Amino acid sequence: MIREYREADIEHILDIWLSASIKAHSFAGSEYWQSKVSEMRDVYIPASETFVYEADEQIAGFYCLYGNTLAAVFVLPSLQGQGIGSALMDDAKSRRSCLQLSVYSQNALSINFYKQHGFISLGEQIDEQTGQPEFIMEHYC
Repeated sequence: MIREYREADIEHILDIWLSASIKAHSFAGSEYWQSKVSEMRDVYIPASETFVYEADEQIAGFYCLYGNTLAAVFVLPSLQGQGIGSALMDDAKSRRSCLQLSVYSQNALSINFYKQHGFISLGEQIDEQTGQPEFIMEHYC
């Protein structure tokens, strides 16, 4: 079931975000991601529309929308590959007629995931915070 985020969800969201970020973006270093937990808690999550995927009363994944930007989509690493990410993506696409996102160029699994969900690449840029190249992608914009 996908539902709106509640403040009581924050620790679960942060745990999923941190573990999935470290796994998918090891090239940036785990210290970098750990240093961003407070920013996620205090800035990014409150500023976004956040939705969680809940199964058996456990949060298994979430996504964040900031305007037409898909700012985050993360699934607990132990549950990846079970369709949770696709369910989250379908829900996000149902809420916006146009979605944009950025994804690290080294994150081939996520790039393929987004392409499978109809996103196309518009170009590449450098992420100012990590210095890593990333693709800008969109869906029906």
